[in-house]
Amino acid sequence: MSEPEESFEFEQLLEFMKRNRGFDFTGYKRSTLKRRVQRRMETVGIDSPAAYLERLETEPDEFTQLFNTLLINVTRFFRDDGPWTFLSEEILPTLLARRGERAPIRVWSAGCASGEEAYTLAMILAEALGPDDFRRRVKIYATDADDEALAAARSAIYSEKQVEDVAVPLREKYFERLDGRYVFAKDLRRSVIFGRNDLVQDAPISRIDLLVCRNTLMYFNAPTQALILARFHFALAEHGILFLGRAEALLTQSNAFVPIDLKRRIFGKAPRFLLRDRLLAPAQLTQRERAEAPNVLLRDAAFEAGAEAQIVVDRLGQLTMSNERARHQFGLTLADIGRPVRDLELSYRPVDLRALMDECYADRRPVLARDVQWRPRASPDDRWTTIEVSPLPDPAGVPLGVSVVFVDVTLAKRLQQELEESKQSLETAYEELQSTNEELETTNEELQSTVEELETTNEELQSTNEELETMNEELHSTNEELHTMNDELRRRGEELNDLNAFQDAIFTSLKSGVIVVDRELRVLVWNARSEELWGLRSSEAVDSNVLTLDVGLPIEQLAGPIRSVLSGQAALRELTIPAVNRRGRSIQCAVSCSPLSSLDGIVRGVIILTEEAA
Repeated sequence: MSEPEESFEFEQLLEFMKRNRGFDFTGYKRSTLKRRVQRRMETVGIDSPAAYLERLETEPDEFTQLFNTLLINVTRFFRDDGPWTFLSEEILPTLLARRGERAPIRVWSAGCASGEEAYTLAMILAEALGPDDFRRRVKIYATDADDEALAAARSAIYSEKQVEDVAVPLREKYFERLDGRYVFAKDLRRSVIFGRNDLVQDAPISRIDLLVCRNTLMYFNAPTQALILARFHFALAEHGILFLGRAEALLTQSNAFVPIDLKRRIFGKAPRFLLRDRLLAPAQLTQRERAEAPNVLLRDAAFEAGAEAQIVVDRLGQLTMSNERARHQFGLTLADIGRPVRDLELSYRPVDLRALMDECYADRRPVLARDVQWRPRASPDDRWTTIEVSPLPDPAGVPLGVSVVFVDVTLAKRLQQELEESKQSLETAYEELQSTNEELETTNEELQSTVEELETTNEELQSTNEELETMNEELHSTNEELHTMNDELRRRGEELNDLNAFQDAIFTSLKSGVIVVDRELRVLVWNARSEELWGLRSSEAVDSNVLTLDVGLPIEQLAGPIRSVLSGQAALRELTIPAVNRRGRSIQCAVSCSPLSSLDGIVRGVIILTEEAA
């Protein structure tokens, strides 16, 4: 389902609840409502608002479950105790003193949920006045749109966990223990009157001295908040006090209230209420204001729908108005209305706005800042804006403030840049064309010269070709010589192989064990008789140092004779030594060491012959 279709079905669902059950949720924040309705739809296994609407039409009991999901009643005794302490210690004494000793005190707890907030008010007022004066003078009107929550509030019965935020002295003084639960004092409970009231649809209670509505407005959208605040203004008596929750900070958009302690969200009723704000509570307008109302609404709607971003700043430098385009473009919110412009990023970005405003006030004429280049935070590209600051004088010509209009000239600026770039491109192309023409003429001359060079090169190639033919004949002759040499090498290789085979045959045929070592005493030959005598294979003996071989022949006794032969001191050394053959039998071994000499007489190694002596 597409998003527009789903939104349409969701609005139909809200209209159905308003029409059939009197609950008007159209002023609530859509994101919050959709999230909670979706949660209930998932619980019952439905995936579209239209299907859920059919469920409500066929099963009226489902309304109860849906309302319990939508009207989340989150409250506690002395919730956020810091503001409550400030209210009881700083605000109530002044309020009670202003009301006198006998005047009634009317309190309204709007959005009271299950009653903890209303009974908190009862305790702090009873502490301030005393129980007798409290019963005689105080009326606390506690209202909510949830009937189940109101029923729980009227019972005034709470669990031990619910009253854990109540100080022990107050708990012992104002609650009774009953079956492990806590019941609020009956004599004080009579002063707390619970009733159903929809802040959006129902008329407000009037002549209220203290109006408490904590963390309820945050569930409504901005226009609905403004409507409720206008009704709160009407409900409060002169010098009345409005006490909001920590999560609510939208009062700066309204002229209906003045902050007493902004951090703790405590406000007083403003002595003057502008017509623009009172239009939100039309039942309270005078006949003249009622006649002017359509024009005021029309003027505000025209300002809000302006094609260019626009703000209005009063003479004190406070932001008074901003249309939708300005809020979107500069990240403003309704909470910024009433704040000094110097505290907003708009004061220096995209331009030093305060300097332009000072110049406008000084000259009493519009001031322009043309083609200001800047980059909005949510945009990857630069934009250009022309800023016009115009004075707003009263009938006597005294400036009341200034209007600042931000005209977006990005498109025109980009077209201008593209035209300039196109002009530069044309000029560059013309210069390149002239340069290309000159290059063509030069190229033509170079081509003629190249043709001549090619003719000369052709002649050189012909001469080179003749040289290559001669070289080819020489290579052919050389190739024949290489073939002859290759045949000779093959023949010599065969002779060498035959010689090696002959040598191996001789060593194999000898009845003596033959061991040949080089000058480093590395074994070069270890014939088959040596393998048979000493039990060591040729592959194990060759390339090993003869003195390190582990055999039955005591080779260490041969080290001296071998070295004397290598040094040329003796041409032949013969000796008989005891040994152990490969079968482990002791024998007398006749050993002879003779030199291995080259043709030039240089001793290259030693030939060692071993055989068993008779």
